[in-house]
Amino acid sequence: MGPATRLPAVAIDHSGETLVDADLSGRVLDGADFADTRFHGTTRFAGATFAGGARFTRAVFHGDVDFTGARFEGEAEFGRVRFRGRADFTGAHFVDVAWFGRGTDTWWEDDEAWEGIEEIVPAPWDEPNEDDPQWPLAVLIEDYQDWEEGGDGARFRADASFRQVRFDGPAWFYNARFAAGAAFTGARFAERVQLDQPAVDLTGAAWAGGGEYGPSRWPLGWSVPAGGGDLTPDASVAPYAGRIADGTDLENLARLADERPELRQRVVQTLCAFLRVPVPFELRAGSRTAAQEALVALRKAAQEALAEQLRHTPDLNVWLCGATLVDLDLRGCAADFVDFSAAQFHGTTRLDGSRLKRARYSEDWSCGRATFHGDVVVDGEPPAHAVFHRAVLS
Repeated sequence: MGPATRLPAVAIDHSGETLVDADLSGRVLDGADFADTRFHGTTRFAGATFAGGARFTRAVFHGDVDFTGARFEGEAEFGRVRFRGRADFTGAHFVDVAWFGRGTDTWWEDDEAWEGIEEIVPAPWDEPNEDDPQWPLAVLIEDYQDWEEGGDGARFRADASFRQVRFDGPAWFYNARFAAGAAFTGARFAERVQLDQPAVDLTGAAWAGGGEYGPSRWPLGWSVPAGGGDLTPDASVAPYAGRIADGTDLENLARLADERPELRQRVVQTLCAFLRVPVPFELRAGSRTAAQEALVALRKAAQEALAEQLRHTPDLNVWLCGATLVDLDLRGCAADFVDFSAAQFHGTTRLDGSRLKRARYSEDWSCGRATFHGDVVVDGEPPAHAVFHRAVLS
Protein backbone atom coordinates (compact mmCIF):
# COMPACT_ATOMS: atom_id res chain seq x y z
CA MET A 1 0.00 0.00 0.00
CA GLY A 2 1.37 3.43 -0.93
CA PRO A 3 1.64 6.48 1.30
CA ALA A 4 -1.58 7.92 2.69
CA THR A 5 -3.21 10.43 0.38
CA ARG A 6 -4.35 13.68 1.91
CA LEU A 7 -8.04 14.26 1.32
CA PRO A 8 -9.00 17.39 -0.61
CA ALA A 9 -9.69 20.40 1.59
CA VAL A 10 -13.26 21.62 1.86
CA ALA A 11 -14.47 24.97 3.17
CA ILE A 12 -17.06 24.79 5.91
CA ASP A 13 -19.15 27.41 7.69
CA HIS A 14 -21.39 26.44 10.60
CA SER A 15 -21.13 29.77 12.41
CA GLY A 16 -24.05 30.38 14.75
CA GLU A 17 -25.56 26.93 14.15
CA THR A 18 -26.40 24.13 16.57
CA LEU A 19 -24.62 20.82 15.94
CA VAL A 20 -25.26 17.52 17.72
CA ASP A 21 -22.58 14.81 17.99
CA ALA A 22 -20.59 16.43 15.20
CA ASP A 23 -17.83 14.14 13.90
CA LEU A 24 -15.26 15.63 11.52
CA SER A 25 -12.45 13.29 12.52
CA GLY A 26 -9.74 13.01 9.89
CA ARG A 27 -11.29 15.63 7.61
CA VAL A 28 -9.27 18.32 5.86
CA LEU A 29 -10.98 21.67 6.38
CA ASP A 30 -10.07 24.91 4.66
CA GLY A 31 -11.48 28.09 6.15
CA ALA A 32 -13.47 26.37 8.91
CA ASP A 33 -15.82 28.82 10.63
CA PHE A 34 -17.55 27.70 13.83
CA ALA A 35 -17.88 31.12 15.48
CA ASP A 36 -20.81 31.21 17.94
CA THR A 37 -21.64 27.56 17.18
CA ARG A 38 -23.41 25.49 19.84
CA PHE A 39 -21.97 21.96 20.02
CA HIS A 40 -24.12 19.41 21.87
CA GLY A 41 -23.26 15.83 22.68
CA THR A 42 -19.74 14.60 21.95
CA THR A 43 -17.81 16.53 19.30
CA ARG A 44 -14.92 14.95 17.40
CA PHE A 45 -12.18 16.61 15.38
CA ALA A 46 -9.58 13.90 16.08
CA GLY A 47 -6.89 13.86 13.40
CA ALA A 48 -8.54 16.69 11.46
CA THR A 49 -6.42 19.11 9.46
CA PHE A 50 -7.41 22.77 9.40
CA ALA A 51 -5.62 23.81 6.21
CA GLY A 52 -6.72 27.43 6.53
CA GLY A 53 -7.83 29.32 9.59
CA ALA A 54 -9.93 27.62 12.27
CA ARG A 55 -12.43 30.02 13.81
CA PHE A 56 -14.25 28.83 16.93
CA THR A 57 -14.69 32.28 18.50
CA ARG A 58 -17.35 32.30 21.27
CA ALA A 59 -18.45 28.73 20.51
CA VAL A 60 -19.93 26.63 23.32
CA PHE A 61 -19.10 22.93 23.69
CA HIS A 62 -21.79 21.49 25.95
CA GLY A 63 -20.21 18.02 26.00
CA ASP A 64 -16.74 16.56 25.56
CA VAL A 65 -14.66 17.57 22.55
CA ASP A 66 -11.82 15.60 20.95
CA PHE A 67 -9.10 17.47 19.05
CA THR A 68 -6.46 14.77 19.58
CA GLY A 69 -3.86 14.78 16.83
CA ALA A 70 -5.50 17.70 15.01
CA ARG A 71 -3.30 19.97 12.90
CA PHE A 72 -3.98 23.72 12.71
CA GLU A 73 -2.04 25.17 9.77
CA GLY A 74 -3.47 28.70 10.05
CA GLU A 75 -4.57 30.80 12.99
CA ALA A 76 -6.56 28.80 15.53
CA GLU A 77 -9.10 31.13 17.15
CA PHE A 78 -10.66 29.83 20.37
CA GLY A 79 -11.30 33.24 21.93
CA ARG A 80 -13.88 33.14 24.73
CA VAL A 81 -14.90 29.57 23.88
CA ARG A 82 -16.74 27.79 26.69
CA PHE A 83 -15.74 24.15 27.14
CA ARG A 84 -18.27 22.58 29.50
CA GLY A 85 -17.09 19.00 29.11
CA ARG A 86 -13.58 17.60 28.74
CA ALA A 87 -11.42 19.30 26.12
CA ASP A 88 -8.75 17.01 24.71
CA PHE A 89 -6.07 18.52 22.45
CA THR A 90 -3.51 15.78 23.16
CA GLY A 91 -0.91 15.59 20.39
CA ALA A 92 -2.34 18.50 18.39
CA HIS A 93 -0.06 20.73 16.31
CA PHE A 94 -0.58 24.50 16.11
CA VAL A 95 1.54 25.81 13.22
CA ASP A 96 0.41 29.43 13.67
CA VAL A 97 -0.97 31.29 16.69
CA ALA A 98 -3.06 29.29 19.17
CA TRP A 99 -5.45 31.93 20.49
CA PHE A 100 -7.43 31.18 23.66
CA GLY A 101 -7.68 34.81 24.78
CA ARG A 102 -10.43 37.37 24.24
CA GLY A 103 -13.29 36.50 21.90
CA THR A 104 -13.92 39.91 20.38
CA ASP A 105 -13.35 40.26 16.64
CA THR A 106 -11.19 43.17 15.49
CA TRP A 107 -12.15 44.65 12.13
CA TRP A 108 -11.01 47.62 10.09
CA GLU A 109 -13.47 50.48 9.77
CA ASP A 110 -14.26 49.62 6.15
CA ASP A 111 -14.61 45.86 6.75
CA GLU A 112 -17.80 44.53 5.15
CA ALA A 113 -18.34 42.38 8.24
CA TRP A 114 -19.78 45.41 10.04
CA GLU A 115 -22.82 45.22 7.74
CA GLY A 116 -23.81 41.86 9.18
CA ILE A 117 -22.92 42.34 12.84
CA GLU A 118 -26.59 42.68 13.85
CA GLU A 119 -27.18 39.18 12.49
CA ILE A 120 -24.63 37.60 14.86
CA VAL A 121 -26.43 35.97 17.78
CA PRO A 122 -23.99 34.64 20.38
CA ALA A 123 -24.98 31.75 22.63
CA PRO A 124 -26.77 32.83 25.83
CA TRP A 125 -24.46 33.64 28.73
CA ASP A 126 -25.95 31.10 31.15
CA GLU A 127 -22.93 30.54 33.36
CA PRO A 128 -23.54 29.79 37.08
CA ASN A 129 -23.37 32.86 39.34
CA GLU A 130 -22.87 35.26 36.45
CA ASP A 131 -24.87 37.94 34.72
CA ASP A 132 -24.07 38.47 31.06
CA PRO A 133 -21.13 40.93 31.01
CA GLN A 134 -22.17 42.05 27.51
CA TRP A 135 -18.77 41.58 25.94
CA PRO A 136 -18.59 43.22 22.49
CA LEU A 137 -18.73 41.03 19.41
CA ALA A 138 -16.34 43.25 17.47
CA VAL A 139 -14.39 46.50 17.78
CA LEU A 140 -12.31 48.65 15.48
CA ILE A 141 -8.96 47.00 15.05
CA GLU A 142 -7.09 49.96 16.53
CA ASP A 143 -9.15 49.77 19.75
CA TYR A 144 -7.09 46.79 20.91
CA GLN A 145 -3.45 47.73 20.62
CA ASP A 146 -2.18 44.86 22.73
CA TRP A 147 -3.01 41.18 23.09
CA GLU A 148 -3.78 41.64 26.80
CA GLU A 149 -6.72 43.94 26.06
CA GLY A 150 -10.30 42.86 25.48
CA GLY A 151 -11.39 40.93 28.53
CA ASP A 152 -12.29 37.30 29.14
CA GLY A 153 -10.57 34.35 27.50
CA ALA A 154 -11.62 30.73 26.99
CA ARG A 155 -13.00 28.85 29.96
CA PHE A 156 -12.59 25.16 30.68
CA ARG A 157 -15.13 23.80 33.16
CA ALA A 158 -13.76 20.23 33.13
CA ASP A 159 -10.30 18.74 32.54
CA ALA A 160 -8.29 20.18 29.67
CA SER A 161 -5.47 18.21 28.05
CA PHE A 162 -2.75 19.84 25.98
CA ARG A 163 -0.37 16.94 26.52
CA GLN A 164 2.34 16.56 23.89
CA VAL A 165 0.95 19.53 21.94
CA ARG A 166 3.31 21.37 19.61
CA PHE A 167 2.92 25.15 19.52
CA ASP A 168 5.02 26.57 16.65
CA GLY A 169 3.49 30.03 17.01
CA PRO A 170 2.39 32.02 20.07
CA ALA A 171 0.37 30.10 22.67
CA TRP A 172 -1.98 32.74 24.04
CA PHE A 173 -4.06 31.84 27.11
CA TYR A 174 -4.46 35.34 28.56
CA ASN A 175 -7.43 35.40 30.97
CA ALA A 176 -8.26 31.79 30.08
CA ARG A 177 -9.86 30.03 33.03
CA PHE A 178 -9.25 26.43 34.04
CA ALA A 179 -11.76 25.12 36.59
CA ALA A 180 -10.22 21.63 36.71
CA GLY A 181 -6.97 20.05 35.54
CA ALA A 182 -4.91 21.78 32.86
CA ALA A 183 -2.26 19.35 31.62
CA PHE A 184 0.46 20.71 29.33
CA THR A 185 2.81 17.84 30.11
CA GLY A 186 5.35 17.24 27.37
CA ALA A 187 4.15 20.25 25.37
CA ARG A 188 6.59 22.01 23.04
CA PHE A 189 6.42 25.81 22.86
CA ALA A 190 8.37 27.80 20.29
CA GLU A 191 7.25 31.42 20.56
CA ARG A 192 5.57 33.77 23.04
CA VAL A 193 3.56 32.02 25.76
CA GLN A 194 0.98 33.51 28.13
CA LEU A 195 0.13 30.80 30.63
CA ASP A 196 0.17 31.89 34.28
CA GLN A 197 -2.75 29.98 35.80
CA PRO A 198 -1.85 27.99 38.96
CA ALA A 199 -3.76 24.93 37.72
CA VAL A 200 -1.32 24.36 34.85
CA ASP A 201 0.95 21.28 34.88
CA LEU A 202 4.06 21.77 32.71
CA THR A 203 5.92 18.58 33.63
CA GLY A 204 8.23 17.61 30.77
CA ALA A 205 7.35 20.70 28.70
CA ALA A 206 9.97 22.76 26.88
CA TRP A 207 10.25 26.21 25.31
CA ALA A 208 12.45 27.12 22.34
CA GLY A 209 12.98 30.68 23.56
CA GLY A 210 11.20 32.60 20.79
CA GLY A 211 10.60 36.27 21.55
CA GLU A 212 9.45 37.74 18.23
CA TYR A 213 5.95 38.47 19.59
CA GLY A 214 6.98 39.68 23.04
CA PRO A 215 7.92 38.26 26.45
CA SER A 216 6.46 35.03 27.79
CA ARG A 217 4.78 34.51 31.14
CA TRP A 218 4.69 31.22 33.01
CA PRO A 219 2.92 30.14 36.22
CA LEU A 220 4.65 31.03 39.46
CA GLY A 221 6.36 27.83 40.56
CA TRP A 222 7.83 26.96 37.16
CA SER A 223 11.11 28.14 35.67
CA VAL A 224 12.75 28.01 32.26
CA PRO A 225 16.11 29.38 31.04
CA ALA A 226 15.87 32.84 29.47
CA GLY A 227 17.03 31.51 26.12
CA GLY A 228 14.77 28.48 26.17
CA GLY A 229 14.95 24.97 27.57
CA ASP A 230 12.99 22.60 29.76
CA LEU A 231 10.25 23.79 32.13
CA THR A 232 11.12 22.66 35.65
CA PRO A 233 9.67 23.24 39.12
CA ASP A 234 11.18 26.42 40.55
CA ALA A 235 12.96 25.41 43.75
CA SER A 236 13.59 29.08 44.59
CA VAL A 237 9.91 29.59 45.51
CA ALA A 238 9.56 26.41 47.58
CA PRO A 239 7.63 25.32 49.54
CA TYR A 240 5.07 26.92 47.21
CA ALA A 241 4.61 24.27 44.53
CA GLY A 242 2.66 26.05 41.81
CA ARG A 243 -0.86 25.30 42.98
CA ILE A 244 -3.55 26.62 45.32
CA ALA A 245 -5.33 23.65 46.84
CA ASP A 246 -5.57 24.52 50.53
CA GLY A 247 -4.73 27.09 53.18
CA THR A 248 -1.12 25.92 53.38
CA ASP A 249 -0.56 26.95 49.77
CA LEU A 250 -1.92 30.42 50.59
CA GLU A 251 0.39 30.66 53.60
CA ASN A 252 3.35 29.70 51.42
CA LEU A 253 2.44 32.41 48.92
CA ALA A 254 2.16 35.05 51.65
CA ARG A 255 5.51 34.02 53.09
CA LEU A 256 7.07 34.17 49.63
CA ALA A 257 5.82 37.73 49.11
CA ASP A 258 7.23 38.78 52.48
CA GLU A 259 10.61 37.14 51.99
CA ARG A 260 11.02 38.16 48.34
CA PRO A 261 9.27 41.51 47.77
CA GLU A 262 10.31 41.48 44.10
CA LEU A 263 7.84 38.61 43.65
CA ARG A 264 4.92 40.34 45.37
CA GLN A 265 3.28 41.37 42.08
CA ARG A 266 3.54 37.80 40.78
CA VAL A 267 2.00 36.50 44.00
CA VAL A 268 -0.89 38.92 43.49
CA GLN A 269 -1.29 37.77 39.88
CA THR A 270 -1.38 34.15 41.03
CA LEU A 271 -4.10 34.90 43.58
CA CYS A 272 -6.08 36.77 40.93
CA ALA A 273 -5.79 33.84 38.51
CA PHE A 274 -7.16 31.53 41.20
CA LEU A 275 -10.10 33.86 41.87
CA ARG A 276 -10.89 33.98 38.14
CA VAL A 277 -11.59 30.25 38.21
CA PRO A 278 -15.38 29.83 37.76
CA VAL A 279 -17.36 28.48 40.71
CA PRO A 280 -19.01 25.28 39.37
CA PHE A 281 -22.10 25.38 41.62
CA GLU A 282 -24.80 27.93 42.34
CA LEU A 283 -23.71 30.22 45.18
CA ARG A 284 -27.27 31.35 45.81
CA ALA A 285 -28.56 27.81 46.41
CA GLY A 286 -30.19 27.14 49.77
CA SER A 287 -27.66 24.52 50.89
CA ARG A 288 -24.15 23.36 50.01
CA THR A 289 -22.21 20.15 50.36
CA ALA A 290 -19.16 19.99 52.62
CA ALA A 291 -16.89 20.13 49.55
CA GLN A 292 -18.68 23.21 48.26
CA GLU A 293 -18.38 24.93 51.64
CA ALA A 294 -14.67 24.12 51.67
CA LEU A 295 -14.19 25.66 48.23
CA VAL A 296 -16.01 28.85 49.21
CA ALA A 297 -13.90 29.06 52.37
CA LEU A 298 -10.70 28.64 50.33
CA ARG A 299 -11.75 31.36 47.91
CA LYS A 300 -12.53 33.72 50.79
CA ALA A 301 -9.12 32.95 52.27
CA ALA A 302 -7.51 33.75 48.90
CA GLN A 303 -9.41 37.06 48.82
CA GLU A 304 -8.10 37.91 52.29
CA ALA A 305 -4.57 36.93 51.26
CA LEU A 306 -4.88 39.29 48.29
CA ALA A 307 -6.24 42.07 50.50
CA GLU A 308 -3.33 41.68 52.91
CA GLN A 309 -0.88 42.21 50.06
CA LEU A 310 -2.72 45.40 49.09
CA ARG A 311 -2.70 46.67 52.66
CA HIS A 312 1.09 46.44 52.81
CA THR A 313 2.07 47.49 49.27
CA PRO A 314 -0.01 50.29 47.70
CA ASP A 315 1.37 50.32 44.13
CA LEU A 316 0.35 46.88 42.87
CA ASN A 317 -1.85 46.03 39.88
CA VAL A 318 -4.79 43.69 40.40
CA TRP A 319 -6.30 41.69 37.53
CA LEU A 320 -9.73 40.33 38.49
CA CYS A 321 -11.45 40.41 35.10
CA GLY A 322 -14.33 37.93 35.23
CA ALA A 323 -13.55 36.83 38.79
CA THR A 324 -16.23 35.45 41.10
CA LEU A 325 -15.87 37.14 44.49
CA VAL A 326 -17.75 36.34 47.70
CA ASP A 327 -17.91 38.85 50.58
CA LEU A 328 -14.90 40.74 49.25
CA ASP A 329 -13.49 43.16 51.84
CA LEU A 330 -10.96 45.73 50.59
CA ARG A 331 -11.11 48.09 53.55
CA GLY A 332 -7.65 49.50 54.19
CA CYS A 333 -6.37 48.36 50.79
CA ALA A 334 -4.60 50.46 48.17
CA ALA A 335 -3.65 49.68 44.57
CA ASP A 336 -2.39 51.47 41.51
CA PHE A 337 -4.81 49.72 39.13
CA VAL A 338 -7.64 47.21 39.60
CA ASP A 339 -9.47 45.51 36.73
CA PHE A 340 -12.94 44.42 37.87
CA SER A 341 -14.43 44.22 34.36
CA ALA A 342 -17.04 41.43 34.19
CA ALA A 343 -16.37 40.51 37.84
CA GLN A 344 -19.28 38.97 39.74
CA PHE A 345 -19.61 40.20 43.35
CA HIS A 346 -21.67 38.01 45.69
CA GLY A 347 -22.53 38.54 49.33
CA THR A 348 -21.60 41.90 50.85
CA THR A 349 -18.78 43.80 49.16
CA ARG A 350 -16.79 46.37 51.15
CA LEU A 351 -15.04 48.98 49.01
CA ASP A 352 -15.26 51.73 51.62
CA GLY A 353 -11.95 52.74 53.12
CA SER A 354 -10.00 51.55 50.07
CA ARG A 355 -7.72 53.67 47.93
CA LEU A 356 -7.86 52.33 44.40
CA LYS A 357 -6.11 54.88 42.22
CA ARG A 358 -7.60 53.47 39.02
CA ALA A 359 -10.43 50.95 39.14
CA ARG A 360 -12.24 49.65 36.07
CA TYR A 361 -15.67 48.02 36.37
CA SER A 362 -16.31 47.61 32.64
CA GLU A 363 -14.28 47.26 29.47
CA ASP A 364 -15.91 50.23 27.79
CA TRP A 365 -19.12 51.73 29.16
CA SER A 366 -21.70 48.92 28.89
CA CYS A 367 -19.27 46.27 27.59
CA GLY A 368 -17.71 43.79 30.00
CA ARG A 369 -19.62 45.23 32.92
CA ALA A 370 -19.23 44.01 36.50
CA THR A 371 -22.27 42.89 38.50
CA PHE A 372 -22.93 43.28 42.23
CA HIS A 373 -25.40 40.55 43.22
CA GLY A 374 -25.42 41.61 46.89
CA ASP A 375 -25.03 44.84 48.83
CA VAL A 376 -21.95 47.00 48.28
CA VAL A 377 -20.55 49.62 50.64
CA VAL A 378 -18.62 52.48 49.03
CA ASP A 379 -17.20 55.90 49.81
CA GLY A 380 -18.92 58.49 47.64
CA GLU A 381 -20.25 57.60 44.20
CA PRO A 382 -20.90 53.95 43.26
CA PRO A 383 -18.63 52.26 40.70
CA ALA A 384 -19.30 53.54 37.19
CA HIS A 385 -20.90 51.32 34.51
CA ALA A 386 -21.50 48.39 36.88
CA VAL A 387 -24.82 46.58 37.46
CA PHE A 388 -26.34 46.58 40.97
CA HIS A 389 -29.01 44.09 42.05
CA ARG A 390 -29.06 45.12 45.70
CA ALA A 391 -28.33 48.21 47.79
CA VAL A 392 -25.42 50.59 47.31
CA LEU A 393 -24.54 51.90 50.77
CA SER A 394 -22.20 54.67 51.86
